[in-house]
Amino acid sequence: MTEHQPRLDQVSLWDLIKEDHRTHYSDWTRPGFRAMAVYRFGHWALRRRSYTLKLVLSVIHRTAFRFVRNVYGIEIRPTATVGRRFHIGHQGAIVVHAHAVIGDDCLIRQGATLGIGGLERGTDFEESGPIIGNRVDIGAGAMIVGRLTIGDDVNIGPNAVVLVNVPSNSTVLPPPARILPRPPQNAALQTSTATTAGAISAAILSSGFFLRATDYLPGIYA
Repeated sequence: MTEHQPRLDQVSLWDLIKEDHRTHYSDWTRPGFRAMAVYRFGHWALRRRSYTLKLVLSVIHRTAFRFVRNVYGIEIRPTATVGRRFHIGHQGAIVVHAHAVIGDDCLIRQGATLGIGGLERGTDFEESGPIIGNRVDIGAGAMIVGRLTIGDDVNIGPNAVVLVNVPSNSTVLPPPARILPRPPQNAALQTSTATTAGAISAAILSSGFFLRATDYLPGIYA
């Protein structure tokens, strides 16, 4: 974690939520802040010693978690470890593995997944999530798959698929988009029309329609 500040487990639930609120521009209506508040509550509830209290709190968290997941499309399990001031840039299709570890001051955008691509035989599920360092910027649509490590101060570009460890102070970019020429619209329309007409003609001929018609109209087709 970041130096010269208390560890995550030394900060109270209320202080963590206040930090998340400031991180999301002090706007409590933002889905990212609401998702983080629900996560912080659930993670805090799991550490309660009283079984009865933990049971009651888990029911409350489960209800809020399902609302955030189904309405905002943000899924962060309380068993994950998420550092301080985690910023969710935009809502929608964000999935964080149940045992992922994320450092401080990270940013994630819509469509990103921190998960696993399938477990090998003998792999421990609790040790299969990715480990993300501090100040990591995760672009929209990025996939970080497997028990790999992303170093500090890493930028991961949009739609990048990360399958290996990434050293600190690095940038990960996906292959650039390909630009393909497209034929003129009129030429494409003529080609499509000719293809359709040819298909219809072939279907009529193969059906034997003209062979049956000559049986009844011999004078016309003689």
